[in-house]
Amino acid sequence: MAKEIGKERSPGFRLFLAGVVAIVLIVPLMMTYALVYDREQQSRTAQASITEGWGGAQTITGPVLVIPFMENATRTETVDGQTRNTVTRVRRELFVSPAYQTIDTAIDPDRKGYAIYESVVYETDVNGTASFALPDDLARHGVRRDALLFGQAEMRFGISDPRGLKDDASVTVSGEPSQLQPGNGAMATGGSGFSTFIDWNGHGTLDVEWRYGLRGSRSLSLVPRGGETEWHVTSPWQHPSFTGSFLPDSREIGEAGFTASYDGITNLALGRALVSTEESGDVQPASIALVDPVDLYSQVDRAVKYGFLFIGFTFAAFLMFDIVGGARVASAEYLLAGAGLVLFFVMLLAFAEIVGFAFAYLIAAGAIIGLLTAYSAAVLGTWRRAGFIGAMLTGLYALLYVLLNLETYSLLIGSLLLFAALAGIMYATRRVDWTSVVRGEGEDAGTQ
Repeated sequence: MAKEIGKERSPGFRLFLAGVVAIVLIVPLMMTYALVYDREQQSRTAQASITEGWGGAQTITGPVLVIPFMENATRTETVDGQTRNTVTRVRRELFVSPAYQTIDTAIDPDRKGYAIYESVVYETDVNGTASFALPDDLARHGVRRDALLFGQAEMRFGISDPRGLKDDASVTVSGEPSQLQPGNGAMATGGSGFSTFIDWNGHGTLDVEWRYGLRGSRSLSLVPRGGETEWHVTSPWQHPSFTGSFLPDSREIGEAGFTASYDGITNLALGRALVSTEESGDVQPASIALVDPVDLYSQVDRAVKYGFLFIGFTFAAFLMFDIVGGARVASAEYLLAGAGLVLFFVMLLAFAEIVGFAFAYLIAAGAIIGLLTAYSAAVLGTWRRAGFIGAMLTGLYALLYVLLNLETYSLLIGSLLLFAALAGIMYATRRVDWTSVVRGEGEDAGTQ
């Protein structure tokens, strides 16, 4: 009896039922999307634990010369209705940026793992030189030269995560090695880093050389400062990403790694004077990220976004066999086939964390294609029809893999594919009377 009722459903009603089932499947598809996000957060937590004792994303800055000075400060207060002005001596600091500095950085990347998770870490050698000089018009900045306390001057270096500092740091001032002090770094890195006291009388040029080894993870950034900054970076990593307020003037990326040169970042571009009585931490750095080309979570995330495309194509094929080919596909059969398509993304995520994305994609796609092909043989009545479903799914999974690796043209290819599918469906159903009720067995057979 139930089968007879199914025969009496119009093509339009069958299309409506398939659409309802497809909409219902949005719920498990969104749950899969949330699962990918949750696993990605777990991965980031694991990566944070990996880098906890190593060093996080590092931001460095070249040296800044800090010279204390004394000045008179007038404070106005009212006592018993009378206004009094009190003059006191206060200690302030003059921040002097180098007139010119050059920094050479060699990044040596590596991978460190914890359970099934990995994080990109690196060791880097930073070498630099800088030249300082007090401007002749110092008084225009509100500071008298005779008020400067040169005996208390210090040189500050900024490093955002000093845990990554190695034990080979050295600073040479005017040819003489300096004793380094922890902490008291530049404000551009939140005040963290190291410093050294210097012996300088303010005349002539102060030349500084420094080097240190640094450990970090994921990215390295430089906050430029001074009249002119040059930064040269080399690394065997093949997948750098250049971001931040300044991009390299020249770069080369190949199988041997990359080189990048930032030539001549000037204080005019920075919008900062060489001397100031206030040190600002609001300076945007130039950044180089060591991008992981096998970011499986972003790939799975993008794949899930194409999930409804798979459901739509499969349901469209079932519907064509139902309306045009004479097969009878029940709502429950649409639902089970759709569940298999959603399961693909869960299997892809699970296997990708163990064997990598490419091999996991092959395993999950092969399993789902085999499952739905065998199920289609029972639902559609013949292995010939099931073979069509299997071939269609194979083509879809192959196309999806291509789309995931061609980000620039993925939208164009996807839209053309949808257009072709819609045109095919329109052509196949051009003579279907969507409102009629098919009753006869012979009519149900239709065109095989």
